[in-house]
Amino acid sequence: MELPIDGTLDLHSFRPAELGSLLPEWLDACRSRGILEVRVVHGKGTGALRRSVEAILARSPAVASFRPAGEEAGGWGATLATLRKP
Repeated sequence: MELPIDGTLDLHSFRPAELGSLLPEWLDACRSRGILEVRVVHGKGTGALRRSVEAILARSPAVASFRPAGEEAGGWGATLATLRKP
């Protein structure tokens, strides 16, 4: 499946096990296009997707920082990340 590279990734149709390569590849694609502020929408649910997203972001050298989104951007159902310049 081709994902749009527009700074927002909606993971509602993915399982945590699918994120291992998907999320890092998407982050790299955003960086290569100069998109350094991104939003990953994982939903609120059980928190499994959020925990997987946070674990991947925490160990990615491409990520400068990340935080829960504000209410206007999805609240705790989304995570905002600042990426390092490529």
